[in-house]
Amino acid sequence: MRFEQLWFRYARRAEWTLREVGATVEPGATVVVLGRNGAGKSTLLQLAAGVLRPVRGAVHDRPAVVGWVPERFPADQPFTTRRYLAGMAALRGLRGPRGDREIDRWIERLGLGQHRHTPLHALSKGTAQKVGLAQALLVTPGLLVLDEPWEGLDAQARTLIPAIVAEVTAAGGAVLVSDHRNEIAGLPGATRWLVADGTLTTGWSPGDTGDVVVEVAVRRTEADRTVARLRADGHRVLGVREEQPR
Repeated sequence: MRFEQLWFRYARRAEWTLREVGATVEPGATVVVLGRNGAGKSTLLQLAAGVLRPVRGAVHDRPAVVGWVPERFPADQPFTTRRYLAGMAALRGLRGPRGDREIDRWIERLGLGQHRHTPLHALSKGTAQKVGLAQALLVTPGLLVLDEPWEGLDAQARTLIPAIVAEVTAAGGAVLVSDHRNEIAGLPGATRWLVADGTLTTGWSPGDTGDVVVEVAVRRTEADRTVARLRADGHRVLGVREEQPR
């Protein structure tokens, strides 16, 4: 899958959330997307999954089967756990005995057995997140996109995620995951992307280049000019914030 010069913003006159993003995700790759809150990680993941469409540029060669797990599962739906998973399986073309087997397999593997007939809106956040993970894996995805998948999960479920990621990549699928816990980055072959100041740095590592972070305070009126000058000199600008009065 290839990102070709992606630009995205949430409103016509809003600031660009992402600018000129270009990158390639190879089959079998694990890509860990890093960045501070609000940097655009979730936006990039949604563009990868096809949940959002770029304002400019394009996503090429997105796999036919995409498993998408948002940071917060939308549990306000009139279904029980099993009925919801059956509906999602049907959308994937997975019906009959084979569909039942896959649904039951993921219910058991993710510890959802006692919630099989529980309405989604009655589930805890962590349990609902497991349902979101299950629906993404009913059919082995060519691309699995996980946005902070650990949120609310119990310790046992958290240990499953690296194993699931490894299984997807071993089958030839690619995985994009935002991982503030640093639990995926240690997997063999995992690469890091850094989203900062609306741009994407691929193959990023905090230690590979000996980089240091220098904070510079300037007058508000000089901020844009300073950022432009730093970039022109080849520096990466990780973010701009306004100092709060003390």
